[in-house]
Amino acid sequence: MRNVLRALVVEDEASTRRELAAMLAALPEIGPVSQADGGEAAVRLLGTETFDAAFLDISMPGLDGMEVARVLSVLSAPPAIVFVTASEHHAVDAFGIGAADYLLKPVRPERLAEAVARVGALRRPAPAQGAAGAAEELSVVQIETGRQTVFVHRDDIQFAEAHGDYVRLHTAAGSHLIRLSLTYLEEVWAEAGFVRAHRGYLVAVGWVKDLRVSSASGLLARTPAGDVPVSRRHSRALKERLLAAVRDDAGRGGPGPPGGGRGRGGAGGA
Repeated sequence: MRNVLRALVVEDEASTRRELAAMLAALPEIGPVSQADGGEAAVRLLGTETFDAAFLDISMPGLDGMEVARVLSVLSAPPAIVFVTASEHHAVDAFGIGAADYLLKPVRPERLAEAVARVGALRRPAPAQGAAGAAEELSVVQIETGRQTVFVHRDDIQFAEAHGDYVRLHTAAGSHLIRLSLTYLEEVWAEAGFVRAHRGYLVAVGWVKDLRVSSASGLLARTPAGDVPVSRRHSRALKERLLAAVRDDAGRGGPGPPGGGRGRGGAGGA
């Protein structure tokens, strides 16, 4: 028997809340669906019940969706967060918080089903080879661009940037949009050397030439495809990964070709 997900819809507009709850209830992966008419009501409900997924509106009176998400993040077993909003302006912040997905209103059934599938994958206990299998599955990314299908090798991707409902993948040859969340890519590409540099960016450690400080932009990780902002929150972890990569190269007797042919830069001072 398939495990079903317990969902919470948090939306102050009654008709929108009921419609989203009905759409969720129609999906086979979803079990009970609870509703809250605002952030405060959601927090009270979360004090007595547990959920697998919370579908949060962002713009609400009182506690908004971002504030509710921050409350959820301190729970011992927080639900996966899916933001549902009319504006894409909060996408970078949303994925920085760790959202599983970000849906724009009006919500299309296929996008909702995709978000639910993503939540299900995150909540499902992974077998020993689960992460490696997912990473291998995305070792080549297939991108549909109109009448053309482009295949982008993960090892050619130097950094990834949250971009609304999508992620923009940057390579030496250009950039490509794909409908995935940055949080999901961070999870499945961690073993391939991708590290969170900023709430809206992942960077491939093997492509980082050095770190430098800009008076206008702060700390930056330099890659051939462009500069990646590094936040204070993520700078220490990134520096540690860069130092570990340099040590690994030294242990092998010099810089190697990680990812099948690309050169590795050093971890310069910042």
